[in-house]
Amino acid sequence: MKALGTLIRRSPLTETSLIVHWCTQENGIVKTVAKGARRPKSAFAGKLDLFYRCEVEIHPARKGDLHILKDLTLLSPRLGLRRNYQQTLAASYFVKLIERVAEPETPLPEIADLLDRGLNFLDEKDATWRAITHFETQLGEFLGVAEPGREPIECLDHVFGKMPKQREELAERLR
Repeated sequence: MKALGTLIRRSPLTETSLIVHWCTQENGIVKTVAKGARRPKSAFAGKLDLFYRCEVEIHPARKGDLHILKDLTLLSPRLGLRRNYQQTLAASYFVKLIERVAEPETPLPEIADLLDRGLNFLDEKDATWRAITHFETQLGEFLGVAEPGREPIECLDHVFGKMPKQREELAERLR
């Protein structure tokens, strides 16, 4: 299957392979194994970094939820997210928030689109507290947990449990 996805997490699997998590519109959050990705001459070299937007080709697993990443095309590296710590922190917060509320392999096109829009904004412009709360508001509305007169983050916290710790540091830096 082919999908457009944002790389949201990666971790070593073996000496030569990585586990790579993607947020896609078509399939939600998907875990893949990138075989040989840690080898110097890998076809994946330089293409598997956080927040990268890619077109991916995934072969479904016969059993379990760890699929095989066969190929990818890098569409946007979103290098602006690395221009300072605050940008990277805000991008990490967006990803952690999505991971907290989304069930694996459940298509949530609105949420994947929200993540892409949020990351694209941060790629081009500096993080602001207004951007953070706008992201939270939209997420609460998409999930149907927003309540009139309550902060969106309170509603998300009430339904999904403790929110990511990056929010506290963002609040200190951006307010």
